[in-house]
Amino acid sequence: MKKSSKSEAETEILELFKDLKNRTPKEIRKIKRLAMKHNIKLRELKKKFCKKCFSQDLKIKSVRKRIKTVECRKCGNLMRWKIK
Repeated sequence: MKKSSKSEAETEILELFKDLKNRTPKEIRKIKRLAMKHNIKLRELKKKFCKKCFSQDLKIKSVRKRIKTVECRKCGNLMRWKIK
């Protein structure tokens, strides 16, 4: 594996997230590991996949008191995010 700088890694991550629908969970896991390796924050991009199984098949369960609950349709994992 070749070494890359932080800026090269950022552009690569953004490029990979543009075509996220055609990515497998294994590829998404690699993208996240690359970001962690270079200390790059994914911010809003991390809400596009499940934290547990890296699937993109998410369903909004409820929105209450400025907290959005999202459920993964594959593994059933619940994720809660604050709404700004």
